[in-house]
Amino acid sequence: METIKLTEYSHGAGCGCKIAPAVLETILQNSRGTMTFPNLLVGNATKDDAAALDLGNGTALLSTTDFFMPIVDDPYTFGKIAATNAISDIYAMGGKPLMALSILGWPIKVLPPEIAGKVIEGGRAVCEAAGIPLAGGHSIDSPEPIFGLAVSGLVETKNLKQNNKAQEDCEIFLTKPLGIGILTTAQKRKKIEEGHIEPAIEAMCTLNQIGSQISALDGVVALTDVTGFGLLGHLGEICDGSNISATIYFDRIPLLPHVHKYLALDCIPGGSRNNFASYGHTVSEMTEIQRNILCDPQTSGGLLAIIKKESVEAFLEITQTVGLKLSSIGETCKRKEKLIQVI
Repeated sequence: METIKLTEYSHGAGCGCKIAPAVLETILQNSRGTMTFPNLLVGNATKDDAAALDLGNGTALLSTTDFFMPIVDDPYTFGKIAATNAISDIYAMGGKPLMALSILGWPIKVLPPEIAGKVIEGGRAVCEAAGIPLAGGHSIDSPEPIFGLAVSGLVETKNLKQNNKAQEDCEIFLTKPLGIGILTTAQKRKKIEEGHIEPAIEAMCTLNQIGSQISALDGVVALTDVTGFGLLGHLGEICDGSNISATIYFDRIPLLPHVHKYLALDCIPGGSRNNFASYGHTVSEMTEIQRNILCDPQTSGGLLAIIKKESVEAFLEITQTVGLKLSSIGETCKRKEKLIQVI
């Protein structure tokens, strides 16, 4: 039986499929709602990870959706990555997931339905690992394979974390290494060497549950996950929304193994170039290597946490209990001409 490689059936991969930030802004600028909803705590105005609705009892309902085309060839692994990525938005708001529904697009005349079943099976495995049911979903016949989830969650309103509440003089932490877009591009172009993609897959299949565990810390002033817009894109959203700037120390950025090897082979996702074209003017001058890594679109990337200096010790104590060995990658400061300075 011929081995089916899912990445050969899609033009994009993972969160690299995202519409470029500048293009998305054009799409949304004339579609803002006119009605106001007093109990809507977070909508789409701040480009946050999930919507939040105040239930009036000290709890907020979180709602999000995320889906994309295959980033790996194995269907079960694709399902796991897509589900992990979608659930992450709940954790990025400081919440706990409650339930998920699947979103499936499948080229039924091209790929066997049994393969789609394996994708859903992978998604269900991650939902069960997160302690939630995959309770249903919706499917369509589509030109390319698509999978993801719509996820609901809950968070205590006092612990709700947003991407526009950062403050000056805070430390910046990243919970997963960068380079996912570079390595998966190398795989798609058949340049990846044996054993080199596995660390990226492991990272993409790791749930960001630490988000709900640190949400009770008042010193966690802003939180988001790093996905298709790259580290600089998502940090830029935090800075712009919070009216601050940030300094990033490039040599402190955690990277997946072999990233520089595949950069040298020009395994740069198209999303990296789209990202830089959209927000490069908000960042200080960078080298080509810095640009390609910091704009690299991540799929199921880590959490980007802005922590008050006096809370760093408590934050690190919690992260260490789940095996995360983190160190600050930068700090926030007063608003400057550029949102982000890379050193």
